[in-house]
Amino acid sequence: KSKYAAAEEEEEEDLGPGAMAEPRSALARLLMQEGTTELTVRMAEAAKEANLTEIQVFTQKGLYTRKIMDAMGLADLVAEVGELRSSPHVPERRLAQELKRRRDWLRELVRDYVERQFLLHADATGRRLREDLLQKVKLSNVEHRNFRLIQEIVLRMAKKLAALHSRRRKVFKRGQLHVSRTLRHNMSYDGAIFDLHWKSVKVDRPKVFAICDVSGSVASYARFMLMFLYSLEEVMPKVRSFAFSSDLAEVTELFERNKIEDAIAKTLRDYSGGSTDYGQAFLDFRKLCMDEVDKRTTIVILGDARNNYGDPRTDILKEMYDRSKRVIWLNPESRNTWNVGDAEMRKYTAYVHQAEECNSLMHLNRIVGNLLRMVS
Repeated sequence: KSKYAAAEEEEEEDLGPGAMAEPRSALARLLMQEGTTELTVRMAEAAKEANLTEIQVFTQKGLYTRKIMDAMGLADLVAEVGELRSSPHVPERRLAQELKRRRDWLRELVRDYVERQFLLHADATGRRLREDLLQKVKLSNVEHRNFRLIQEIVLRMAKKLAALHSRRRKVFKRGQLHVSRTLRHNMSYDGAIFDLHWKSVKVDRPKVFAICDVSGSVASYARFMLMFLYSLEEVMPKVRSFAFSSDLAEVTELFERNKIEDAIAKTLRDYSGGSTDYGQAFLDFRKLCMDEVDKRTTIVILGDARNNYGDPRTDILKEMYDRSKRVIWLNPESRNTWNVGDAEMRKYTAYVHQAEECNSLMHLNRIVGNLLRMVS
């Protein structure tokens, strides 16, 4: 834990909406501004003060994030938050809570900045190092020129997973030995067993429904998750996919009729516009296919749960939860920002079986591998 974390273990009190005190420190004032222009300029200045261009290895990302935060005035901000938290006045304590949330958001902003700067340096190094890095970094930080390499890595990962689960299916698909039929067919061999017979096992085919937020902030993650899922069609149960920014639509046929890359491009082009509305998307899903969700269905939702302060429609998510075998929510944001601003993850996690941070190829590989074990 950092030296600033000691006072933040206790659960946050519910102060509700209302007036807040005025911020005092320079960083606090920047964080409470409406726009991010001045904050971004200050971050770039702090990066120079921290000598970010001297970063050598990926594991130094945390070190340089702390250096930049310190140069931006983190110590003064932490001291201010500490004083505000102990105030007897509600507006001061309300400001303390908001500053803490915005400080967590700033830390992620700085980490992403450090990551992007490091990738710029990595582009000058060998392909093998670039591939290793691209598996670890946030997909939203990957520039478009690296998409082709990312696609190659995804297909390679998917091929390995498919090979692994094909072997597992061969082991389990026979069912149990049919003893009486085996003995009957081997009577002519004087008791020697040459011809084995197995009981056929009828298994209801599981279903996977993938619901993807394809709005601007999440589009990169949706692109590569869909690529992963459809590259595993040999071993993955039938995938039905749905895309939304505001209104939701099924895009399964796009993937059946087109190459994966073309289907993804069409999905992002046609459905990424509009203001993100999870409540409307869930309502559309209920109308389209809620009757087809049953205890063989795994629902995978990819999105940051940022709902622009609209109705989150948790009642519909609860219905999915009650009807399905499993609901898995993959959130590309870091956990400490899941409840900042207009994010509704605190409400949504009550009605999912599993909620995971998922923002890199390493995350995707692990999560899709686990999904295959559950549904294949």
